[in-house]
Amino acid sequence: MGKTVTTELAYYTPGKTKNPHDLSRTPGGSSSGSAAAVASHMVPLAVGSQTNGSLIRPASYCGVVGYKPTKGLISRHLMMQMSRTLDHVGVFANSIEDAALISEQLIGYDKQDPDTSLNPKPKLLHASKAEPPVEPLFAYIKFPFMNKLDEDAAERFKEVKDILKGKVDEIELPDGFNKIPEWHKIIMESDMAASFSEEYKKSKNKLSDKIKEAIERGMKYTSMDYNNAISKIDVANTYFKQFFHDYDAILTPSANGEAIQDLQSTGDPIFSTVWTYCGMPSISLPLLKGKNKLPIGIQLVSSLYDDERLFRNANWLTKKMKT
Repeated sequence: MGKTVTTELAYYTPGKTKNPHDLSRTPGGSSSGSAAAVASHMVPLAVGSQTNGSLIRPASYCGVVGYKPTKGLISRHLMMQMSRTLDHVGVFANSIEDAALISEQLIGYDKQDPDTSLNPKPKLLHASKAEPPVEPLFAYIKFPFMNKLDEDAAERFKEVKDILKGKVDEIELPDGFNKIPEWHKIIMESDMAASFSEEYKKSKNKLSDKIKEAIERGMKYTSMDYNNAISKIDVANTYFKQFFHDYDAILTPSANGEAIQDLQSTGDPIFSTVWTYCGMPSISLPLLKGKNKLPIGIQLVSSLYDDERLFRNANWLTKKMKT
């Protein structure tokens, strides 16, 4: 086993890793090295973490499968904590089956992580090879941040919807869901202020401006701000529990487009924020190419603890896109 490079404290300041498809571009972050190592075939499998978009975005940029399980399926014991509410452990692989194989070994209850689940282990490897009982119906949600999608990525997604004609409904969520990125930020930065308080006190001059600013914002939120942001997670998941009676998965971009040509940035995590906030399982599939022939991921999202259905639908979509 080996240790790969991450961003500074799993936040936005990059390490030295570059995108193996184009060395002038970011691999994404924070799990930069894990995604790049799998993409360049240094290793067949790698583990990463996600508190916002740190698995799904690098998977998209590096052209590999990235899987973020339902929160609590994989123990975070001994992992550096940024936010107990938002931290997830996930995996990178070059196929859906490989992602399922490693995840099945990692999933399970761990008394040393109180958020892990006593639910039966999902049979992901079987699901990754299985067909859905009926052809899936996908929801494409028109969030306000969809205007951040690069022009060529938007064109590719129009083509996807054409291929899946009759299988994709465009949906608008209630207005309250537009505030999720704001609530996510309040939770993440408040928790960063607590988790990294020692680093801030003892080594402030060694921290990047980005992380210092986030910690300082986190110190200023009120308990009412924080508790309100936390309370809306259950509200959102109650809505989505009903939502998935009508739809098999949510179809969304994994990132804004191709990996950005900027080694001082890891890109925008916004296309993962809602699903990380809710703790819902998601998977990035390397099925599209942008104008520079670089990878663009398609993200599928399922309901809490319905990771098996997520893998069945990922298998179906992969086969559909390749035919």
